[in-house]
Amino acid sequence: MSDPTLQILVLLALAGLAAGFVDAVVGGGGLIQLPALLLGLPGASPVQVLATNKLASICGTSVSSVTYYRRVRPDPRTFGPLMLLAFVGSAGGAVLASRLPGEAFDPIVLAALLVVGAYVLLKPDLGGDTALRHAGRRHTGIAMLTGLTIGFYDGALGPGTGSFFVFTLVGLLGYSFLDASAKARMANWATNLAALCVFVPQGAVLWKVGLVMGAANLVGGYVGARTAVAQGAGFVRVFFMVVVSAFIVRIGGEVLGLWS
Repeated sequence: MSDPTLQILVLLALAGLAAGFVDAVVGGGGLIQLPALLLGLPGASPVQVLATNKLASICGTSVSSVTYYRRVRPDPRTFGPLMLLAFVGSAGGAVLASRLPGEAFDPIVLAALLVVGAYVLLKPDLGGDTALRHAGRRHTGIAMLTGLTIGFYDGALGPGTGSFFVFTLVGLLGYSFLDASAKARMANWATNLAALCVFVPQGAVLWKVGLVMGAANLVGGYVGARTAVAQGAGFVRVFFMVVVSAFIVRIGGEVLGLWS
């Protein structure tokens, strides 16, 4: 594959900047970043696109995770097991990434997003404040199952991972949207790292593109995390609904063949 032009690199960097911001607030930066890579690098294989996306994403999730940790102080008893199982799940998903067509996931992801969006919309008080629904081993077990399942999805495909983490932590465990976003960033960092541990030895990463997008993604992630912390759970909830709605339109169009 030939090197992209300067113009393409600039456009990909802008996509990385926007993706980093969205990812830091509620997740879902892949909605911006993956299509940009597919359009900007038509000669790249699907695995190269996924691997390069992971390199760019881990830059943003690194800085947003640190920002959230310093300002929100999430409980390590939850995010530790969540990150560990997310890493394991993502590694497994990444191993299968080259064998599973993305189209196979689309109907499942679309159905999940419709349920998520409707649930949050119909429960206006959901995620305003942290009110944990479970404790002890049950709480940890749900967090671990969440990490394993969503981590596998992220390693195999990826878009919407952060949003699924946020919703699960809010809907099943009772965290506020802000607390859930903090833990979701850390889990997403672990899934990105695990996928790279599989993709890098395969030589699938396009380093020049990934590092350019990663630098932009890092800036977007920092600004997004600070914005979410400053604006609070209400802002994150509204942003979450906007991102989920955009996902539904995009993936729904693919399932119906509107974007073909």
